[in-house]
Amino acid sequence: MDHLQIKSNIQLAIHHVPSLVLLGYGNGSFANQIKHSTGSLPRSVAVGDFNNDERLDILVANYGDNTTSVLLGYGNGSFANQIKYSTGHLPYSVAVGDLNNDGRLDILVANYDDSTVSVLQGYGNGSFANQINYSTGRWPSSVAVGDFNNDAQLDIVVASFWDNNVGIFLGYGNGSFTKQKTYSTGSYPMSVAVGDFNNDTQLDIVVVHYADNNVCLLRGFGNGSFANQIKYSIGSSSSSLAVGDFNNDTRLDIVGVHEVYSNVGVLLHYAEGSLGNEITFASGTASRLRYVAVVDLSNDKILDLVVANYGTDNIGILLGYGDGSFSRQKTFSTGSNSKPYSIAIGDFNKDNQLDLAVTNNAIKNIDIFLGNGTGA
Repeated sequence: MDHLQIKSNIQLAIHHVPSLVLLGYGNGSFANQIKHSTGSLPRSVAVGDFNNDERLDILVANYGDNTTSVLLGYGNGSFANQIKYSTGHLPYSVAVGDLNNDGRLDILVANYDDSTVSVLQGYGNGSFANQINYSTGRWPSSVAVGDFNNDAQLDIVVASFWDNNVGIFLGYGNGSFTKQKTYSTGSYPMSVAVGDFNNDTQLDIVVVHYADNNVCLLRGFGNGSFANQIKYSIGSSSSSLAVGDFNNDTRLDIVGVHEVYSNVGVLLHYAEGSLGNEITFASGTASRLRYVAVVDLSNDKILDLVVANYGTDNIGILLGYGDGSFSRQKTFSTGSNSKPYSIAIGDFNKDNQLDLAVTNNAIKNIDIFLGNGTGA
């Protein structure tokens, strides 16, 4: 659990870390990666069109130097040099959305050591305003957005690792937000995702915990409030989760990755309020998984998984079979001692095949993997 030490140990040695982009062929395989420099200790990565040129750009949280990097895309799989913006202390997680309804994407940053979430409003030309901060619980580890009260304004959910809760910030539609309302979770909430789990058209929240071997589901009432958590068993030392319909039954399922046991765990959603026992898939000895993303890489209308194997310096692709099971992973190297940490997905070269952007936590860069559309 070296990525979230207790406060006395959280000042990490600073390494120079690039980020990596893998371009996709549309069959689940990838071209050789292209590297682009970031700030120090890049953690979270997200994508969006920040300058309204119909080309995807990249956003990175630089944990080691208290900045975010914006890399504007050229639409051919390459990117301009980073532009940095100040954040709070130890930015850990990023998300994007149009928070003030001006047709321009804005940035959200969860600042781990400051216990804040920062809003950086976008100007629509690839540049951003100075941060505006909102207080969260202690050590926010994950941030996501959604419309939780059905007012057509984006709201924010933040998982606070030390306080064992999530905070809901309702949006006013002008880029400002209410103070948070908190809901209890399990021990050390690590990652949060949003989706409609009971098909009532209201957004729900799911959270995975590092310490107590479960995920919790908080069902939304559609007015910005949520029911008490319902817990489901999952493996220990969970560092990330994502959601998707893995068996094509129109119900959202959950996938989590487990750092200590180096495997991927899937919980299938069989009926209203009923999740099956965890099904695990190996990711390799000592892979020390940090992140999981869900995507159809092979263009077969079946969801696949992409994982960041921090301990073995590679990413893994697990192709889905459409019944909730997955293939053995195929790995792609991110470089010696790169320590891949987070993954974002998009078509970076406008070939209609999905590509990957991967932050490398120990070499101050991102990798871009361009996909071939087969997943192989």
